[in-house]
Amino acid sequence: MTRLRATAITTAVATAMGFGTLVLAAAPASAATICEQYGSTRVGDYIVQNNRWGTSATQCIETTGSGFRITQQDGVGSTSGAPVSYPSIFLGCHYTNCSSGMPSPRQISGIGSIPTSIGYTFVSGATYNASFDIWLDSTPKTDGVNQTEIMIWFNRQGSIQPIGSPVGNANVAGRDWTVWQGNNGGNDVVSYVSSSPISSWSFDTLAFIRDTISRGRATNSWYLTSIQAGFEPWSGGVGLAVNSFSASVNGGGGGGGGGYTTTRTTTTTTSSGGGGGGGGGGGGGAGSCSASYSVGSSWGGGFVGNVNVTAGGSAINGWRVTMNLGGASINNLWNGTASGNSGTVTVTNAGYNGRLNAGQTTSFGFVGNGSGSGVSVSCTAL
Repeated sequence: MTRLRATAITTAVATAMGFGTLVLAAAPASAATICEQYGSTRVGDYIVQNNRWGTSATQCIETTGSGFRITQQDGVGSTSGAPVSYPSIFLGCHYTNCSSGMPSPRQISGIGSIPTSIGYTFVSGATYNASFDIWLDSTPKTDGVNQTEIMIWFNRQGSIQPIGSPVGNANVAGRDWTVWQGNNGGNDVVSYVSSSPISSWSFDTLAFIRDTISRGRATNSWYLTSIQAGFEPWSGGVGLAVNSFSASVNGGGGGGGGGYTTTRTTTTTTSSGGGGGGGGGGGGGAGSCSASYSVGSSWGGGFVGNVNVTAGGSAINGWRVTMNLGGASINNLWNGTASGNSGTVTVTNAGYNGRLNAGQTTSFGFVGNGSGSGVSVSCTAL
């Protein structure tokens, strides 16, 4: 099915129909009702947008303290074609409309985790999907369509399907998904479709970005431009709501690392730092660190590995993790520098995540070939 996405045509349609750029109102003191085609308003660190891009029929949404609700939706779209709109709440930049929570794109290589939480209200008798969109681009783009869209289908009602065709199954962030891939004429689309409705979930958005990178639809040097939680209605939809939405983009440095919901976890080891003054009693060595390894997602022949590094009882100024990869090999690694890609590999900290206070954690990750089940790790403080 060929289906256009809201962000792919919003500006063009707005210009053609005489609308200006996205409307950005001041933060509402109470609930705001938005019926303008591309109207939007701030809700805390986020932006709620009406984004009625595929129909001239009326659509209205009402904001809440942490989301929005559809109060009127008169458009009807063919189930063999595109939806009529994508009302959503988002973090990041959408056609120059940037939220205060993430006022500019973030390079994926510098991201350690993206803890995200969503709560939906679903309705019956309508045709729609509840979708979480992740937009990626090779440049820090704040306007126009991005190169890759990731869609997570929390729910779908009616005879609708994602862009492209199914390419297999994957376990990402601890859940099983049917994965679709395609192109809508403006950008690549990778869709993760749940077999049953998910009304609420807390997860790490970065797990889906890593899986998409492993499929060749982005690279670690690309940028995250926005993440959006909302609905694509084809018909009906009054009462659909995002009850709650929160997301933050944590850097790869100390503190916000890790965060994957994993399918399996293996070794955790601790070792002392090197050096430490000879002769008379040790001199303040380099402290200690521990490393733990887990698999964030896997598919036939590949996986995403995640390693958390935690300082011991005192601060450290650098770390080195030794990984025995078993039969696996590394395709792409972020937030560290590797000595090789197979066998026994050492990974040293990047320039921004070596200094850790006592008990502080950072992480690095990699896309690997193989199952990832035989990997072991140990850490040395530098």
